[in-house]
Amino acid sequence: MMDQTLTLDIKNVAVPLQLPIFCCDLNAHTHELALAKEAVYELQISHPESITSNVKAKYSSSYKSHLLNDKLLPLTELVIKIAKRVSRETLSCDLEGINVDLFVADCWCAIYEQSDQTIPHNHFPSDFSAVIYLESQPESAPIIFANSLMVKPVPGSLVLFPGILNHHVPPTEGRRVIVAMNLFKFPRFNTPSQ
Repeated sequence: MMDQTLTLDIKNVAVPLQLPIFCCDLNAHTHELALAKEAVYELQISHPESITSNVKAKYSSSYKSHLLNDKLLPLTELVIKIAKRVSRETLSCDLEGINVDLFVADCWCAIYEQSDQTIPHNHFPSDFSAVIYLESQPESAPIIFANSLMVKPVPGSLVLFPGILNHHVPPTEGRRVIVAMNLFKFPRFNTPSQ
């Protein structure tokens, strides 16, 4: 077989686009939040090594933390339900009606202390990304989307956003404890392996 080199002239053309961010209060879901908080501290003991990533925090757990500690599963299930509802009610796409489901491919926890930060990044190719604030002191830094929109962390809140959206966290003055997730679509007849 002949070795062929593929030559492409790829141009990056910026298109002005507004992407939605969804915020939700989860404080009524005390069971899911309490279990997730337990999971964060258990993971810090059972898997103390922080992963190397764009998160520059005191502690950052494995991207597969939901597979390492099943106390995160009720929270992942709740976030999936909310993402399906957001898809149906605000994005005009009933995933169940088109036989598509969502699953959490990645789930990690982070504990930020003073001066910790997250460098600019996005979560492409995930369809949705989420951050849940389990703890957040008033002086905790916001998450900043596309260098323009700041969302102040509030304990018990969820921020759900398109995975392609660039975001970062500037150096924080206060402690914050989060769980983050990446959600992907898949056809119902083809269950993803985890």
